[in-house]
Amino acid sequence: MNFSWTLMLAFFGLILGHGLPGAIVGGIVGFVIDSLRQSQRYRATPEVGGFIGPLFALLGAVAKSDGRVSEAEIAIAERLMTRMGLDAEQRKQAVASFNSGKQPEFDVTPAIEGLRRWVGLRRDHAFPVLDVVIETVLAEGNPPPEKMALLRQLAFALRISDMELMALMAMKGYAWNATGGGSRGRGHGSGGGYVPPQRNTQGPDPYAVLGIQRSVDDRAVKRAYRKLISEHHPDRLGDLPEDMRKRAEARASEINAAYERIKSERGFK
Repeated sequence: MNFSWTLMLAFFGLILGHGLPGAIVGGIVGFVIDSLRQSQRYRATPEVGGFIGPLFALLGAVAKSDGRVSEAEIAIAERLMTRMGLDAEQRKQAVASFNSGKQPEFDVTPAIEGLRRWVGLRRDHAFPVLDVVIETVLAEGNPPPEKMALLRQLAFALRISDMELMALMAMKGYAWNATGGGSRGRGHGSGGGYVPPQRNTQGPDPYAVLGIQRSVDDRAVKRAYRKLISEHHPDRLGDLPEDMRKRAEARASEINAAYERIKSERGFK
C-alpha cells in the first residue's frame, strides 16, 4: 500500500498544527485517503491481458496434477486461446506458460497469487477466471482429488467459498459436496473423505445453482438470486475478453433459469 498521502499530511500537520497533535490528525486523514485510493485501485477493471501468464500456467499445472496431460486438456487450452482472441505474442506467452505449468517442479503459488492480484476485489471477475479453470478440471469427466485441490486453492485465494464453487460446478451439471473438514488452506480437499463431483444426468439442480438448501424459505431464495445475478451480470465485467463475457452471460442465464424453476415449483412471484 502507498502511504504518500499519510506521510505528506502528517508532515503538513506537524508544521501547521505546531507539533505532534497536528501530525497525528494529518496522518489519520492521509491514511484514510490512501486506503480509499487502494480500494479504488483494487476495484478498477483489471489490466487487459494481465491474466494470461498466471492463468495458463495454472491450467498447465491442473492438467498435469494427475500425472499426465491429456489431449482433451491441451485442446481446451488451445480453444481458449482462440476464443479469447489472443494475438500472436499473447498466444506465444500462453503456450509458454502452459508448458511451464505442467513441469513436475512447478509451484502454483505464484500463479494463483498473480490471478488474485489481477482480480483484486472484483468478485465479478473472479467467477470467469474460476469458470475457465473448471473447464480444464472437468476435461476428462469426474475430476480426481488433485485437480479439485488446485481448484479449491484458487477459489480460496479469490475469496470464493466452497458453497459458491459448488454452485459453479452445478451449472456445469456436476453435483458435489465439499467434505473432508479442516481448513481450506493449500491442498485442502485432497485428503480422506474426498467425494469427487459427479455428473448429474438430470441437469443442474436449481437450488445448487443458487447455492442454497431446498429447506430455505421463499425470502432466502429471492435474496440468493438477487446476490448471484448482481455478481454474475455481464454488464459489470468491463473490458474483458469476449470469451469471458460469454461465460458470464451463460451463467446469468443459468441463474435466471434456476430461479424460474424454483418460482414455478413454489408458486411465488
